[in-house]
Amino acid sequence: MFVVFYAPLTRAQKSGDIGIMGGVTYYVGDLNPSRPFRMAKPAFGLFYRQNFNSRISVRVHGLLGSVAGDDAVSKANPERNLNFNSKIYEGGLQLEINFFDYYIGSKMHPVTPYLFGGASVFLFKPFGNVAGTVMELQPLRTEGQKSPYNLFAFSMPFGIGVKYSVTKLIGVGAEWGMRKTTTDYLDDVSTTYYLNLAGSNPSTASVNELASDPSLTHNAGMQRGNSRNTDWYSFAGVSVTVKIRMLGSEHCLDDQRKGY
Repeated sequence: MFVVFYAPLTRAQKSGDIGIMGGVTYYVGDLNPSRPFRMAKPAFGLFYRQNFNSRISVRVHGLLGSVAGDDAVSKANPERNLNFNSKIYEGGLQLEINFFDYYIGSKMHPVTPYLFGGASVFLFKPFGNVAGTVMELQPLRTEGQKSPYNLFAFSMPFGIGVKYSVTKLIGVGAEWGMRKTTTDYLDDVSTTYYLNLAGSNPSTASVNELASDPSLTHNAGMQRGNSRNTDWYSFAGVSVTVKIRMLGSEHCLDDQRKGY
């Protein structure tokens, strides 16, 4: 068993590629409970892929994107009238499993679907439109937090994609993946209101009060978000990959035998 595992691992050290990806990111949470691609924003990234064999790869990546949500757009809770947007800076490690044999330059197996899953860390900073002014929301402690929540969290990326070998050195791909996060404050919404603001005069309300309850129709203890579920975000896009290490002599011999 050790010999069977070690052989592809040895060959993998001779095969790697680097790529760029571009597409969109979007968010699913309290301000957008279910609809994919709502308020999607442009995103791009870089990655390095190490191929252990023709079926298994590990990818290290960095991703820059944005997410946004708005009760006025989703209509999930229009009376709440909250909104946010945030940059996402993500770095992570993913395992890719190809359905078929694949590597860049193959003529017999130039295409494969694949599954991926892994772990990432990301930074975020939610902003919101408060009475016509864009403001950073975390310092306002909109749910009466004793201390501000962290602006970094972990996520678990997983999804599906497809790879296609265009030439001996270039491949392209497309993928769609979700990220389940460890934070419920990506959108600055999680638990309950902490102020009694129902019936307050908007002209005399403070910035903190308007950031917490823009409609001024809620009292302390009323539900503001759903703390039972953490927030999600997603990346969907395409990639261009360049092989940066030539395949070893063992692969070259296989090419001649199989007619690659």
